[in-house]
Amino acid sequence: MRHFATRVLGPEDRRESIGKTDSTRPSGHLDSRRTLAIYLAAGAAFAAVSSRGLTVPLYAHQLGASRFLVGALFSVSMLAAALLSLPSGVLIDRFGARAVLGFAVALSAASQLAIAGTTTVGPLFLWQATGGLATGAQLAAVLSVITESFPKGHLGQAMGWLTFSMQAGSFMGPSIAGLALQWLDLRSDIALTTGLIVLAVPGVILATNTRQSGQRLSLWVPLRSLVTQPSFIPMTIGLVAATLVWGTVSAFLPIFGKESLNLSSPQVGLLLALQAVVNGVTRLPGGWLVDRVRHRWLIVFVGVSAWSVAVIVLGHLSGFWMPVLLLILATPFMAAAFVAVGVVFADLSAGSTRGVALGSYGAILFLGLAAGPLLFGPVVQSYGYAIGFTSCAVLGMALAVVMAAWRAEPLKRRTNIPIPPTGPGPWRS
Repeated sequence: MRHFATRVLGPEDRRESIGKTDSTRPSGHLDSRRTLAIYLAAGAAFAAVSSRGLTVPLYAHQLGASRFLVGALFSVSMLAAALLSLPSGVLIDRFGARAVLGFAVALSAASQLAIAGTTTVGPLFLWQATGGLATGAQLAAVLSVITESFPKGHLGQAMGWLTFSMQAGSFMGPSIAGLALQWLDLRSDIALTTGLIVLAVPGVILATNTRQSGQRLSLWVPLRSLVTQPSFIPMTIGLVAATLVWGTVSAFLPIFGKESLNLSSPQVGLLLALQAVVNGVTRLPGGWLVDRVRHRWLIVFVGVSAWSVAVIVLGHLSGFWMPVLLLILATPFMAAAFVAVGVVFADLSAGSTRGVALGSYGAILFLGLAAGPLLFGPVVQSYGYAIGFTSCAVLGMALAVVMAAWRAEPLKRRTNIPIPPTGPGPWRS
């Protein structure tokens, strides 16, 4: 955890920030208190979201939802997160991360309490969408704060610790929810785990609130500049490949565990929690590796390929321990892949438009997570989990090959994007 310590920036770090006049890089030291609070906020938010990832599918299934509808509930949440990710980036550039993060945390808590009060399947879609909007804004905000707080050479480790915090939350959420199911019904469990969001409050208070410009910002100028970066399209393909396969398994794993693996609800919660532990712990060496590897597309390619093979095997397993062992072995590959893509997008961002760049990353991430269950849910419904998982994995590997053929690296050095003057008129976003 060496990057928590105060560190005076050297000449190399200062050269990285030449041309940045918006104070978006630390000029003297890294605030370890703020960093820890943001990591705690990220972990708390993901703990609440991941607990819902266990309880909502089981609750919907209890209410009579089909497999496809259970997958669609996951996709609705991810689509809503994608919808707000890019606008959230613009709002962060305009108003600062603290205001956006505070709004997102409050909205997440409200949506989860509303789910606990719902007794039919239909309204679950509305509240899942509301929670997804909050998730998209939360991710854009915490990514912006972390990217703002660390120099380029340490972004891999910073992203590793951030995603470790998220996965630690993803472990705590299902663990608490699954354990509580031994004494509570599903609705009470959903309401109880809403309390995890309270732990995000210190992060909201201490988050940076840097406004990249006091002027009204155009979305299309920075977005156009981002898309023209040579690494953007191939790394987007790699991110879509990763999220398609990851999202499909994540959406169906709870009911797959119940119907195919014949596990109890607490065992399903433990399965998700163990995967989250491995996912979180391996983000740390993954971040170290990303900082030292030039061609990051290789990490993404290997990660997607290894995870896709594991998903094919998973659909043919039964019981508890073999799926656990498979997930323990395969998850580190995908963990490193997600860290690599996140760092590439952070490197592609400019100081004046960081929110837009990281909002774009969030939008692509959540769209991919949503697309998997929607595309392969009908296959799972009609032909079973094995064929559905295999079809998704084959598509993921094919996209990874396309990304590798494109050869995403070396990265183009970031440039600060000038903001054109704006006069009176509507906000062009």
